[in-house]
Amino acid sequence: MKKYFVPIWAVIFLLVSCGQGTGDQKTHNENPKAAQADTSETTVPGADKLAFSDTLKLSANENMKFDNELFRVKSGKKLRLVFYNTSKKIGAAMSHNVVILNKGTDIADFAEVARTAKNEQYVPSSVSTLVVAHTNMVAAGDKAEIEFTIPQAGVYNFICSYPGHWGTMQGKIVAE
Repeated sequence: MKKYFVPIWAVIFLLVSCGQGTGDQKTHNENPKAAQADTSETTVPGADKLAFSDTLKLSANENMKFDNELFRVKSGKKLRLVFYNTSKKIGAAMSHNVVILNKGTDIADFAEVARTAKNEQYVPSSVSTLVVAHTNMVAAGDKAEIEFTIPQAGVYNFICSYPGHWGTMQGKIVAE
């Protein structure tokens, strides 16, 4: 019988790379509240080149992309979001919304909970603490306007929470 020698560092590497023994494993089935990251982004490349804005103008259509994916704002200041759904009003026209998430919120986990909240405009009250502000669903050719304040400096993601849209309809607000 042959004996094999395996260095201890190889065993440790194998266990760590397979996720064993780390205690930090998360699944997308967890409650989104628990999925908030401990370390949030503080800036986004290119944000420092943007002027500060207090009116965020966004539009989207059947291409499922926001026309603007990065804004720079001052925290603690009243902001206005104007969202236009420029989809064509033919056939099964697309509706969209804009949901601004608290910093550190896992987008995929939030979207998983939101997808079943049709009666709540895909912004479930069960996870309302994860939302800074949101529009209602906006039909093709319509617009929505909301006012809100981002309380602290940091990076805040925004998405369309309609099922299946969040993967391509995302952006960031950098608050300083």
